[in-house]
Formats: sequence, structure tokens, C-alpha cells
Amino acid sequence: MTVLASARLRYEPMSDAHFDGLAAMNRDPEVMRYISGRAETSDETRAMIARVRTRWDEWGYSWWTLLDAATGEVVGAGGIQHLGRDRANPHEIGWRLRRASWGLGLATEAAHTMAGHAFAVLDAPLLCAVRHPDNAASQRVMDRLGMRYTGMEDWDGARVPVHALTRAEWLAMRASDPRD
Repeated sequence: MTVLASARLRYEPMSDAHFDGLAAMNRDPEVMRYISGRAETSDETRAMIARVRTRWDEWGYSWWTLLDAATGEVVGAGGIQHLGRDRANPHEIGWRLRRASWGLGLATEAAHTMAGHAFAVLDAPLLCAVRHPDNAASQRVMDRLGMRYTGMEDWDGARVPVHALTRAEWLAMRASDPRD
């Protein structure tokens, strides 16, 4: 299982060792506002970890726990999976952060790191993201990642905005970025 790192974050494949931090984040109704619309129980977090572990075993990728690189504290979760959790669909990128980590640029940092992994290692030709229509913060991260709005689609029982980025678009952006 792949561990990633960026300037401020360490990305560890989600595991039971991260339960306390993930459960605390998922219990926060503001964190879950645009995901499930309600705080999650400890049992739901345990079930999420189990599902993610199965995907890591089956696919070789899924959700990481995002850890503060300096302290090891859980600051969020982010992952690469498939839309509708079906390998016949394009790769999907997603993230969530605990409330204390909002507004620090960590979601953008994580999104860039995970997108780079999806395109370079997983050889994804296309990376999609969905969001709640009212989630302006996620839309800003998608914009910073270079994703473009492609329309409204039905996913996970809801009509949601879909954003996409091709590998060719990603490579063109990387080539023109003087920081690379």
C-alpha cells in the first residue's frame, strides 16, 4: 500500500490505527454537512475504514488518512477511487478535512499530491470530482487543481456538479508551472 508525502502532509492508507482521528472528524456535523448531511457514528466510521481497506486490497488504491507531517495528528482524509465505486467508471478524487484544518490550503495540497499520483502511478486518463451544489470550498479546490465543470450528473442518489481534469491537461499545467 502506497504512502505519500507532501510539504505538510503524510498520506497513509486508511487503517484502524487512524480510527480515533477519523471518528472525531466524521462526528462533526459541519465536516459532514456536504458529504452525508449528518454526523456519523463510530460504527459508521469503522465500516468506512473496513470498506476502504477492502478497496486497497482489491485495487491497490483508495482513501488515505491525511496526517500532519510534523505532529502525526489526523487532519483529514483524501482518496482516489472510481465514480460510483465501480471500476468501469472514471477515477474520482475526494477529500475532507477536520474543521480546525480548514482555510490552511491543506485540501489543495492534498488534491495536487493525489492527482499527481493518479496520473503518474495509476495512469488515470481522467480524474473527476463531485461535490454538493452548495459546497463552494470544494469547488475552489477543484478550480485550483485545474478541473473544469462538466455538468450536473446523478451520483450516489443525488444530482451533483461534476468536475474533470484529463492527464493531458494536468501535464500541460505542470509543464508551465515554474515551481516544478
